[in-house]
Amino acid sequence: MNLSNYIVPVFVLFIILYGYHKKVNIYDSFLVGAKNGLITVFNIAPAVIAMVFATNLFLNSHFLEFVFSFFNPVLEALNIPVSVLPMAMVRPISGTASLAIMSNIFELYGPDSFVGRLASNLQGCTDTTIYVLALYFGSIKVTKTKHALSAGLFADAVGIIAAFVITFLFFG
Repeated sequence: MNLSNYIVPVFVLFIILYGYHKKVNIYDSFLVGAKNGLITVFNIAPAVIAMVFATNLFLNSHFLEFVFSFFNPVLEALNIPVSVLPMAMVRPISGTASLAIMSNIFELYGPDSFVGRLASNLQGCTDTTIYVLALYFGSIKVTKTKHALSAGLFADAVGIIAAFVITFLFFG
């Protein structure tokens, strides 16, 4: 018997019984919640579609490879793997794109390699700041995101530096 298989059904049953006990019209409440959920999806969809489009445009332009080709000699002298830098730059924009880059790094170098561990640390030390701002602020029509954006990108920069330092200390 696996208890985790029963947690969600028991929780739903508890909600239904609690609503029945409080004399709430459960079905009508469910329909109102579903309607509000669809309205939320409708409000969030333009921001999500715009973010996906911009991310795909950015990644398919191969701009990152072009930029990092100029820094390749300096990065090799510092023993920084060039293959992980696109992931560090894409992570604040798109979690899915950074996971795809990390998966590619795992296939090329292995998850237990230095580059694989660095990619894993980057994935854990940073967040999808621009995506989160576009999604959440876009859904509630907030347009002044200057301070949230700068704080989030600063936190991402600190996370990227921390990922490099931690990986070099423990695995370098």
